Amino acid sequence: MTNAKILLIDDEPSVHNVVTAYLKAEGYAFKSAMDGNEGLKLANSFKPDLILLDVMLPGMDGIQLLSTLRRDSSVYVIMLSARSEETDKIVGLSIGADDYLTKPFSPRELMARIKAGLRRIQNITSNSEAASPLIFPHIRIEPAERRVWVEDELIDLTTIEFEILLILAQHQRNVLSREQLLEKAWGFDYYGDTRVVDVHIGHIRQKLGDDRFIETIRGVGYRFEDK
Repeated sequence: MTNAKILLIDDEPSVHNVVTAYLKAEGYAFKSAMDGNEGLKLANSFKPDLILLDVMLPGMDGIQLLSTLRRDSSVYVIMLSARSEETDKIVGLSIGADDYLTKPFSPRELMARIKAGLRRIQNITSNSEAASPLIFPHIRIEPAERRVWVEDELIDLTTIEFEILLILAQHQRNVLSREQLLEKAWGFDYYGDTRVVDVHIGHIRQKLGDDRFIETIRGVGYRFEDK
């Protein structure tokens, strides 16, 4: 994705030094903030394509910032955290993070995640524009508009949540494994844990208001069906 804009929100100078050096080398336009309040202001004014967001921040922590941001933005967000506990990851993903990376991380892995995220954004846009609406008995999906309705209610999904639902709906009644969903939603070079799929599926189910639309096939994966 050419001319992509990246926003880094992290309070560690060492992270800023390393990450900004790599972003500059890749030719990305970027801005950075050292605290949550300034980060939120930049997110609203800079309009980045992707945000690197630390969990632990002064002023406003990353969880609160993301929760606030998700009220009116679907920007792609990669959470960064020195914490490795599963609960931190689940909380971050459950409120709308698209990806999660635990510190200390390899700068090359971070750049791979960034590139995969930007490619996903670009592919989503081009694929959505070409895709026809998907109309089921209770759910309607409009790829071009990036909108989902359950009956007459418009459902607010993040970029990755929408993509996962769209992929499952396009393969309705077929079972897709976690690995297949990672490959299709995040890209071939995704380095993360396959459990990230489970968290996003849980959040989609909660927003749709009914577990029956996405069935868990134990030991295999997930299947979409709207009867």
